[in-house]
Amino acid sequence: MPRTTAPPPPPLSARPLPVRPEVSGLVAEIEAYLASLPAPARTPGPYVCPYGSTPRPWQAGHPEPRATLLDRALRRPARPVPVSAADHLRLASRYIGAHGWLQGAMWDQAGRVCLLGAQAAVLAYGYGTPATVRTGRVQLMEVLHGTGRPARSPDEFNDRPGTREGDIHLLLARAAARAARLGL
Repeated sequence: MPRTTAPPPPPLSARPLPVRPEVSGLVAEIEAYLASLPAPARTPGPYVCPYGSTPRPWQAGHPEPRATLLDRALRRPARPVPVSAADHLRLASRYIGAHGWLQGAMWDQAGRVCLLGAQAAVLAYGYGTPATVRTGRVQLMEVLHGTGRPARSPDEFNDRPGTREGDIHLLLARAAARAARLGL
């Protein structure tokens, strides 16, 4: 005698909801809220970053460091991606923008970094060499002294009570522009 098996239960999408949204008043509440918004906010559209481009990873535009077969066999890290001092400073600014800025420490548990922490992170991810970082720090010092903000190091400027994240981004942008002009 053939066995009969029970049919499989219907998928969750086919099962009736215990409480329908239209019965709970949720749909009416959402429609009332949307009707109260100004017309442009109600128009659906793609997300556009307020700066005119879509959000990108901090290292976008640069290839990722790739370990060769020999690197893997010798269990050594991949060779760093060569970047100029100007690119290193731009990457440090983008890293701070992506992970957050911090004063008084190189990094914290939330992932925020100071200026030195951003430079160290860019180097640790395989972009540039210690010489690139040193050249970038020299450019930072030149900009600090050239703009009348003398400091013993860029880190001292980072940790000053009056310094804000925007000041750090501006400093990095000016130093990157200076390095690019000098071909560094």
